[in-house]
Amino acid sequence: MNVFTSEKSLNERLSFSREQGNSLGLVPTMGALHQGHLSLVAQALKENNTVVVSIFVNPTQFNNALDLAQYPQQLTSDIALLKTISDELLIFTPTTQEMYPEGLNTKTYAFNGLDRRWEGADRPGHFMGVGTIVEKLFALVRPSRAYFGQKDFQQLAIIRELVRLKSLPITIVGCPIVRESYGLAMSSRNERLKPQEREAASVIYKALQMAVKKVSAKKPLNEITRAAVKKIHAVENTSVFYFEFVNADTLEPLEKLTTLENTRIITAVDFKGVRLLDNIGL
Repeated sequence: MNVFTSEKSLNERLSFSREQGNSLGLVPTMGALHQGHLSLVAQALKENNTVVVSIFVNPTQFNNALDLAQYPQQLTSDIALLKTISDELLIFTPTTQEMYPEGLNTKTYAFNGLDRRWEGADRPGHFMGVGTIVEKLFALVRPSRAYFGQKDFQQLAIIRELVRLKSLPITIVGCPIVRESYGLAMSSRNERLKPQEREAASVIYKALQMAVKKVSAKKPLNEITRAAVKKIHAVENTSVFYFEFVNADTLEPLEKLTTLENTRIITAVDFKGVRLLDNIGL
């Protein structure tokens, strides 16, 4: 297994791949890997000659020090899990000092309003941190394709906007949400929940599914939203940050539906102290 801890060592290896004319795929992660991550890696392996998987818990995208401290980190098991997919992966596991040699400073981006609401409103500075580290990884790896999960739907939209803003020759591949058998979207944050709590958290996906059915029954959006939030709140120690119908391109909230094809329902829930995200297309 090829594990690199410095930009210099990774760049030397990537130079060899570029000389061979290999296509490069990048899967950026913050570790605590699960089957959702592995699905991204598997797709990257199908579509590229060389694949880099980065594992780095980026401190600048946390606006809450406790959230950063509680984020699961399990590098040894992450590397072992990746080995089950392929021995040919290039795994990049830098330190904070390596990625931020001049201190934890972030760039400022104009994301065309995509960061104005939802996670951006609830977590000030979050997307500036995301943009900063993703741009660093893009500059280092120079991939032809980069892979991100649709669970973090707003983040996916913002990374696409980053590529557009910087005119980067990178294709952003959004991969489907991978779920547990009971419906909960796979997430590294699920590690903070007990098994029975994870199963109970499937209420989030059930609320999304219920909302889609009510759309089919032509119920008013505000009525659908109230019913979905009520369903989630019926589980003890839950609080809905938002549950919204949005335009899938602009992420602006919708008061009424004009088309199903470009509409997404997005939600964030405080589930027993853990922030869980999910979404569904219409």
